[in-house]
Amino acid sequence: MTKRIAAALAAASTLALATPAWAGDSEGKIQIKAFATGVLPNGEITEVRTNLVGAPATSDSQASDSVVPTLAIEYFFSKNVSVETICCVTPHDVTGKGGLAGAALVNDAIILPATVTLKYHFDLGAVKPYIGAGPAHFFIFSEGVGASAAALGATRVNLSNEFGLALQAGFDLPLNDKGLGFSLDAKRYFVGTTASFFAGNTLALQTKHKLDPWVVSGGLSYRF
Repeated sequence: MTKRIAAALAAASTLALATPAWAGDSEGKIQIKAFATGVLPNGEITEVRTNLVGAPATSDSQASDSVVPTLAIEYFFSKNVSVETICCVTPHDVTGKGGLAGAALVNDAIILPATVTLKYHFDLGAVKPYIGAGPAHFFIFSEGVGASAAALGATRVNLSNEFGLALQAGFDLPLNDKGLGFSLDAKRYFVGTTASFFAGNTLALQTKHKLDPWVVSGGLSYRF
């Protein structure tokens, strides 16, 4: 997966160098970024609330990585301060670790990570680094029961929507004075979810998880 992310960022960099000038404004109030983004969950089970299926005490889980296109929209209040939101959805499968190693638990869960960050930009010449932070709300939908969970009698699974925090750092590199640029961005989210597996109407297994993904992006920006 690391090689896939590196390839996506390299492609975005090549595209940035090959794109012609646009009629924007390098000091404009609005900036739009089109990214290739790697979403790298760093999760684990933090609490077992219900365990009617007798899952081993050493059971754990891991969500799969994902590479997706994303869009960021940013508004500058001043030269140094801006607010940014992103638009993307990321698909993930969940498999077991430890006592559940290799078990297919959840298929095709889609995460919409609604995020707003307040950013501070440093003026260091051509390269303009920034840091940011803000709230996030993970909307999770379309999750399906994995084959291993279904074999244990699970008929339905739900991953709860949750609030969390995002920390952010990156840089913008103007490519001309018409608003075109190249950007690299990294976010670390601190957010969890509760996984509930049902057998019919009976809650058979419920566990709390931290997700805490790294989200790494690279691509073009356009300011106007």
